[in-house]
Amino acid sequence: MKALLIVFLGGGLGSSLRYLISLFIGKSDGIHFPTTTFIVNVLGCFCIGLVVGLLNKFKVNEVYALFLITGILGGFTTFSSFAIEFVQLWKNNQTTLALLYVLFTNFVGIAFAAFGLYCIK
Repeated sequence: MKALLIVFLGGGLGSSLRYLISLFIGKSDGIHFPTTTFIVNVLGCFCIGLVVGLLNKFKVNEVYALFLITGILGGFTTFSSFAIEFVQLWKNNQTTLALLYVLFTNFVGIAFAAFGLYCIK
C-alpha cells in the first residue's frame, strides 16, 4: 500500500508538470507540429536516463525508483519508459527484440488509436 501511495504522489507531480509545460508552450491544435508533446517526451527520455543511471550507480532504495520513474516520469510521459526499455534491450544485445519492440509499439499503438477513433464514429 505504501508503494501505491508513493507512485500516486509522484504521478500527480509528473502530470502537473506536464500540464504546466503545456500552459507555457501551448497545446497542439492538430494542424501544427505538436511541440509540447515532443518536448515533454524528449525531456522525459533524458530524465529517465539520468535517473536510471544515478539509481544504478548509487544503489538507491527501490522506493526512490518507484517515486521518480514510475510516479513522476510515468505521470509526465510514458514515452520515457518506452525509450529506456528499448535502450536496455539494445545494451543487452537483444537487438531483434529491441527493434520488434519499437515497431510493434509504434505501429500497433497508432493502429489502436485509429481503431478507437473509428469505434466512436
